[in-house]
Amino acid sequence: MQKNRLTLFIFIALILGVIAGYLYNVYVINTINTRISNAEASIKNIDNSISGLKDSTAIDYQLLKTQRKLQVSLRNANDSLREDKLEGFTILSKIFLNLIKMIVGPLVFSTLVVGVAKVGDIKAVGRIGGKTLLWFLSATLISLLLGMLMVNFFEPGTAMHLTLPDSHLATGIKKSAISFKDFIDHVFPRSFFEAMTNNEILQIVVFSLFFGIATAAIGEKGEVVIKAMDAIAHVILKITGYVMQLAPLAVFGAITAIIAKQGLRILSTYAIFIGEFYFSLVLLWLLIVLAGFFVLRKRVFTLISYIKDAMLIAFGTSTSEAAYPKVLLELERYGCSNKIVSFVLPLGYSFNLDGSMMYMTFASLFLAQAYNIHMPFGHQLTMLLILMLTSKGIAGVPRASLVVIAGTIALFNIPEAGLALLLGIDPILDMGRSATNVLGNAIATAVVSKWEGELR
Repeated sequence: MQKNRLTLFIFIALILGVIAGYLYNVYVINTINTRISNAEASIKNIDNSISGLKDSTAIDYQLLKTQRKLQVSLRNANDSLREDKLEGFTILSKIFLNLIKMIVGPLVFSTLVVGVAKVGDIKAVGRIGGKTLLWFLSATLISLLLGMLMVNFFEPGTAMHLTLPDSHLATGIKKSAISFKDFIDHVFPRSFFEAMTNNEILQIVVFSLFFGIATAAIGEKGEVVIKAMDAIAHVILKITGYVMQLAPLAVFGAITAIIAKQGLRILSTYAIFIGEFYFSLVLLWLLIVLAGFFVLRKRVFTLISYIKDAMLIAFGTSTSEAAYPKVLLELERYGCSNKIVSFVLPLGYSFNLDGSMMYMTFASLFLAQAYNIHMPFGHQLTMLLILMLTSKGIAGVPRASLVVIAGTIALFNIPEAGLALLLGIDPILDMGRSATNVLGNAIATAVVSKWEGELR
């Protein structure tokens, strides 16, 4: 009954957030948005005028530069004002997300140490890890391939006839060109405490594996550590229960802020892209559920009913990390072994972000279409493989998908400025990506549990 009430409250919060966001946009934010749009239009006109002047020492040139600086200041001032007006809503989701981040690191460490220590055998850990990575790599490849196929089928970049940003303009998104050396450096922690402070899930997993195996190796002396860690894990799970009561407020605040900032008008402008992307996500959901069905049979539908709250939380807050503690609880309630859940789920948050993977190929090729850049099939496959490598281990980076895309499209001479087309709607797209990531990781964990004979 309590579980159903939480689902209902989150769903009501979603609807109220859309209504409140729309009203706040119309009566409070719309005037500020108009000033920002006017300033951006003026900056674009000034840039065009500047590009037509050859003599940078001319009085007209200096005058235009002064006018541009004034318009940029005006835009930035209104942008800050808009953020201030939305602060009351964003703080609701900020509190919830901070509390989740407070929980995630200790929860991953304590549960994984207990899980690995109970497995005990290094060979068993390696076997479970091998099965897990096989599923993750297959899911990643399918997600990227589906995004590539769907964007080629729909061709939203040519169908939407959008006004393109100037190709030389910067977007402010830091490019991610992760080399193998950078990746290895990112995986292995310099300091356990630094990894915990920065919520680097992958690094926490690596240390926890070492700690758990070593705990099992010292025999009876390790029993004290296992009992202590098990008690700590239960305390943190109890805290999780308290924090989850705030989920509806967090969802309301996040949705209200998104709609209030952009308005419903952006949904009509990008209706084609958003509709086609979400249709592609539904296809991905069907593929993930179908793959789960082959292993779990009808129990896959029971699993979906267990994790629906977690998916709604991820959807409402636009981050799958917010749902992590809830997913862990529900997977154990569903019947997955504690040692499998605590091992597979944290790895999934770095290696198995199915929704984000699909978006990377979908968005990258959309930008190529928008700029009328022909991408042969061979180049698209090359992009897919590059994205498969560069996307691993960056889950903790804000706007991670856009960061990876920015680093990858540059290799194919697609203007980075095109990302400006996606910045406004990225939070809306991120909602669907985050919910998909939760679904993919939950089914992956249940499947590995079944393979290991650890599913009750």
